[in-house]
Amino acid sequence: MFEIRVITDPADADRVTTALATAFTTGQARQYLTRDGQRTRLYFTADHRPDPEPYPAPEAAYALAPSILSEMRWVTDALATAECFTALGRDYYLRKAALLDRIALMDEPAPPFGDATETAEAAAVFLLDTDRDHLAGHLAEQADKDPRGYVRQEYAAFV
Repeated sequence: MFEIRVITDPADADRVTTALATAFTTGQARQYLTRDGQRTRLYFTADHRPDPEPYPAPEAAYALAPSILSEMRWVTDALATAECFTALGRDYYLRKAALLDRIALMDEPAPPFGDATETAEAAAVFLLDTDRDHLAGHLAEQADKDPRGYVRQEYAAFV
């Protein structure tokens, strides 16, 4: 844990606060005017960001999952029973992305990867985009690099 002090133009205070929060885990910024009243002093309590945990392996993430056919039935039933133009819940998109990931894993023992891989990737990116507002910046960056890993992590927490 350490302290950061920044003296900046008042118009740049928000930008500086955002940049530091991206680089470090920071507490609430404390703001004071400088003695001359022309600039702002910002004080932060900060700490280095811990390295993100690696995503679980598919075997671990899907160890407690129902069969692929059972999940396929749930996903299709959820879609079939929803009214037209109804926004579906996060559970639907998570289970659909996990289902497509599991199907793609059967198709991926060796390249070239097929349509199942592209479809699983697209569903994973959709789920990630749905969750993005609730993720810390460094976690979103990790998920952007491996969206299907993000699906596995979220599914393991869901089951």
